[in-house]
Amino acid sequence: MNIVPVILSGGAGTRLWPLSREQYPKQLLAFTGDDSLLQDTVKRLDGFDERLGKPVVVCNEQHRFLVAEQLRQIERPAADIILEPVGRNTAPALTLAALRVLESGEDSILLVMPADHVIGDVSAYHTAIAEAVALAEEGALVTFGIVPTQAETGYGYIRKGEPLSGSSAAARIDAFVEKPDVQTAEEYVASGDYLWNSGMFVMRASVWLSQIERLQPAIAEACRKAMQGETRDLDFLRLDVEAFAACPSDSIDYAVMEKLNGENAPLAAVVPLAAGWSDLGAWPAIWAANERDENGNLTRGDVLTVDTQNSLIHAEHRLVAGVGVEDLLVVETADAVLVTHKSRAQDVKKIVEQLKQRGRSECLVHRQVYRPWGSYEGIDAGERFQVKRIVVNPGASLSLQMHHHRAEHWIVVKGTARVTRGEESFLLSENQSTYISIGERHRLENPGTLPLEIIEIQSGAYLGEDDIVRFDDHYGRHEVS
Repeated sequence: MNIVPVILSGGAGTRLWPLSREQYPKQLLAFTGDDSLLQDTVKRLDGFDERLGKPVVVCNEQHRFLVAEQLRQIERPAADIILEPVGRNTAPALTLAALRVLESGEDSILLVMPADHVIGDVSAYHTAIAEAVALAEEGALVTFGIVPTQAETGYGYIRKGEPLSGSSAAARIDAFVEKPDVQTAEEYVASGDYLWNSGMFVMRASVWLSQIERLQPAIAEACRKAMQGETRDLDFLRLDVEAFAACPSDSIDYAVMEKLNGENAPLAAVVPLAAGWSDLGAWPAIWAANERDENGNLTRGDVLTVDTQNSLIHAEHRLVAGVGVEDLLVVETADAVLVTHKSRAQDVKKIVEQLKQRGRSECLVHRQVYRPWGSYEGIDAGERFQVKRIVVNPGASLSLQMHHHRAEHWIVVKGTARVTRGEESFLLSENQSTYISIGERHRLENPGTLPLEIIEIQSGAYLGEDDIVRFDDHYGRHEVS
């Protein structure tokens, strides 16, 4: 029986602002090494089992090109990238993946993993997966319970039931328990009967579908309708938007796992996992997951410290200095700086809520914005003008487009550009420039093997990104993206 990794990549990571933002969330960022959390999630399965197939990824439509590019970079292409037009939590996401896998004609084992976890001991992780797969082959729905290392109030818990015969560590699930207060969490850990709820699962595709249809028929029906209206778009599987928008929102736990009881219900089992796991839910988890200096500090970038202890200081664009501070989190980016005590890290999401209420872009995007062809970064802006640095990947091109309200002046800084301007097509090399007038059709391409870098100066009455009319696009985009 084949094993299909199902990677759920729909989170927003608001408590890791200002690095994690809605259009570039935490799973696409590197917090513990050179690879992003998504890339780590895929790569940690290397060498597990020869039956392991290509992953099915379920992600937000806005992240589609970023996800595809990150998988391409590590040479682990997905079998499918299913695009959610709106977020509906993990139960519908898993249902979509199960439907897609069964369309291939085989009832595979689904290994369900959020894309934003860290696991230190890969060998122990593989051992736990193998035990869970063996149970799933017999029809069980299995989750992993993290062996607690402390009394944690930020996680839900699983109470273990009776041990399963023939299994070294697995047990029946007695109950799922909500996040406790400190005293209750201490009692849970002291008893030895409770595990942290990891949000990772293993089950056969057909078993999941039978239970979601039995327990949550509205979710099952909406997902089937959404898949019936699916369309292929490059590497992506697009759903019927109206059908999926009508789907109830629910988690795997609430929708199914907590309701698996009675004579006709399949076995709900938990496999304990002690493998250096973290869901990196907030900045203190980033601090704990990385190697720190002799003063307990985690520093990244251009950072200086004096008499500073047990702090995280992350600098991306300028020197950040810490003097005489302890237990602080300082995160500097091009357009925002976060300063908070470790004990208040969970409240960072309240800043994101304020940004949303005020209609500010700092909760959505960084100053550097990624596109399927490369990226652009705002350098300066004023009344009726703005300046951007644009990087176009080798062989990539922007859409053939025009603007109603702005003109553009392009200056090549590095590489070679092929420019389409009206009926003309010509090359520009370093230090050469061209002018695109308002209303003129144009396209920028990189015909070379090295990145193309240009400076774009926009001028006009309106400079918003929605002033784009596309006539042709290699990436199938019609909306602004």
